[in-house]
Amino acid sequence: MPAFPETTNEELLRRGVHETRRAFLEGRSTVTEQVRAVLEAIDGTDPRVGAYVEVARDRPLLEAEAADRLIAGLGEAAFRGRPLLGVTVSVKDLIQTRDLPTRRGSLLPNPRPAADAPAVARLRAAGAIVIGKTTTSEHGWSASTVSRVSSPTRNPWAPERTAGGSSGGAAAAVAAGLCTASLGTDGAGSVRIPAAFCGVVGFKPSLGRIPYVPPCAERLSHLGPLARSVADVVELMAVLAGPDRRDPDSLTAPPEPAAGRGPLRIGWLEFPRTAEPVRKVLEDVPPALAALGHRVERIEVPFSDPYAVLVDLLAAADAAETAPQDEPWCDPDRLAVVRYGRSLSGAAVARAQRARLALRARLAAVMEAYDLLAMATVPIEPFAADAIAPPWAADPADLLWLAWSPATYPFNLTGQPALSLPVGRTPDGLPVGLQLVGGVGADDLVLSTAGLLERELGLTLIPPVAAPERATEREDP
Repeated sequence: MPAFPETTNEELLRRGVHETRRAFLEGRSTVTEQVRAVLEAIDGTDPRVGAYVEVARDRPLLEAEAADRLIAGLGEAAFRGRPLLGVTVSVKDLIQTRDLPTRRGSLLPNPRPAADAPAVARLRAAGAIVIGKTTTSEHGWSASTVSRVSSPTRNPWAPERTAGGSSGGAAAAVAAGLCTASLGTDGAGSVRIPAAFCGVVGFKPSLGRIPYVPPCAERLSHLGPLARSVADVVELMAVLAGPDRRDPDSLTAPPEPAAGRGPLRIGWLEFPRTAEPVRKVLEDVPPALAALGHRVERIEVPFSDPYAVLVDLLAAADAAETAPQDEPWCDPDRLAVVRYGRSLSGAAVARAQRARLALRARLAAVMEAYDLLAMATVPIEPFAADAIAPPWAADPADLLWLAWSPATYPFNLTGQPALSLPVGRTPDGLPVGLQLVGGVGADDLVLSTAGLLERELGLTLIPPVAAPERATEREDP
């Protein structure tokens, strides 16, 4: 076997899935070295970030040693049926795991069984090593990562700012090199918002593409991967996607059409309250899409804001799972949403569902005219780390706690695939995400287009918390 230069911990922590696999096969590093590097990085960096609420210690090292034995004995055959062998992943604290506590970001007891959710079981079966559980707001209620069980998760680019949420711990862990990839949940933008704020890729597939167990009554919540590249997200989706009888929506998920060929028709949207620094970064994206041969047309947002519909559906679901006797243990801010949910009548919830169906029909018509929609994932820069929202939306009594992210929640209501791709940084050095949205079932088209755009832009984003001695961004040739 040829000799290779000694691998630094930074290189270990920045490898993607494919490069990790090649390094193991070529003997450039072992799985044990990879896992040790991640655990050491967590010890050194996570006190400043707060991405993890629970870290496994002995089990990941034992699994790493077993993986090394497999690779030594079988070579490339060790990866047959185990495409993620030795890859380090984290799991959001809303998702059940058999060997790590699932607190759901809450002091409330979790009555669910301590068993792996189907998506976690699939990651493990593919050889991935679960490093720990990442932080979330209580039951994922807010798009920040403030809870009563841990300190707020801080943005690796600017620790005084939020990482977003509610999969904020997942995005921060990936951005800071504290795992290769993470599994999050997205009920109104909870994968894509922190992906945009932290400068990583976050994908919400079509509703049901990855089974969500136990299912959520509001049928807004999706499971989705976060990683540092689109290629890694594609590798993860190949493992995660597929039906499971415990999630009825996964049994009826739309078939995956082939990715489109030739130039795509892309509708470019700008939502209200888009900050000038965000707008400025996005100016470079339409020319990059045009360079790939696509036709980009700037259009008005083709639907009215469905925020009131979202609030009624989320509040009713939160009220249904929170008994009055549970209130002393609840996040006080979330209680405002719960109490509003208790005030809703059955007729009000039915009206919200009717409006949701109308939005689905409207977006289905829009997607007949456009292959994809493109826009800023989030129209603002990250706000304060200890806040649930920017100041104008931060009083829970106003029920505006998610209104500042108008480009994410509509596509939970419709179940469409949506991906956030980092496309640059503002003058303050904060990442900006581009959101690509496809028609229901067009997951592969979203992923393939994002992958080509990622290569066209050629960005590598490394936050200062993960590499303080180096420049935080470079242009790859």
